[in-house]
Amino acid sequence: MRARIIYESMFGNTAAIAEAIAQGLREHAEVEVVNVVVAAEVCGPTMNLLVVGGPTHAFGLSRSQTRRDAAKLTDAPIATDRGVREWLADALPVSPGHRALAFGTKVAKPPWLPGSAARGIGKRLRRLGYSLADQPVDFLVDDTTGPLIPGELDRACAWAARIAHTELDRRMHHT
Repeated sequence: MRARIIYESMFGNTAAIAEAIAQGLREHAEVEVVNVVVAAEVCGPTMNLLVVGGPTHAFGLSRSQTRRDAAKLTDAPIATDRGVREWLADALPVSPGHRALAFGTKVAKPPWLPGSAARGIGKRLRRLGYSLADQPVDFLVDDTTGPLIPGELDRACAWAARIAHTELDRRMHHT
């Protein structure tokens, strides 16, 4: 099985989750992890599973303005022109049977705060023709810039391992 993880990350938290997901998938899949900034340039073999993730900004997927706002919170260079929203808008529809996962990072407090990049990514993936292998999942950060809540990397790894096992089993029974 081949999987590609496309992620957007401002402060390193979503990137860390993407790597934890890759770790969980690697038991059953060949995995490629790609920052969304270079994702349009990445071609390669057909993927069995596309995993897309990004941070929750202003109750949903980031926009160039929210990325510019985020850039003010760090000295690290942040790409503000292109995020998961733009990458998905440019993506071509797929034929039926293509599988995907959606994940996001989101501030844990207050817990009732609405919005989820993961849900927005999931909707866009379905519109492109992907079938979601699981419900979109949010991983929690303590504050806007992080850090991740303790245990979230393990949760991401375990989630991905469970999905990889299920997908492999599904593929074996459908071939």
